[in-house]
Amino acid sequence: MVPAPISDAPWSFLTKHARVLLDVAKNPEGRLCDIARTVDLTERRVQAILTDLISSGYVIRAKSGRRNRYEVRSQLPIPDFVDRVRAIGDFVALLDDDEASPSLPSAEAPAR
Repeated sequence: MVPAPISDAPWSFLTKHARVLLDVAKNPEGRLCDIARTVDLTERRVQAILTDLISSGYVIRAKSGRRNRYEVRSQLPIPDFVDRVRAIGDFVALLDDDEASPSLPSAEAPAR
């Protein structure tokens, strides 16, 4: 028998950066306050994480009127992945709960 998952565990499998990246991928026009609420972080922390993701090239920020629009560069390799052949897009697709049945990422190198 498989035990029920503990929903109030004090830790997460995903880093704060990964959680922000996933939320931005799902909602590219989200405001900082919306992202912060979704990932349960402060707006200041989300802003710092987005700055990290933008400066490392994984997210692009563009102005859309008075708001920002974010684009995840899904073709880039996942940082710190052992073989560096998985792309950010594979990661997002694997963890996206809107996908009917996500498949495991392919082992092909990402297009550059």
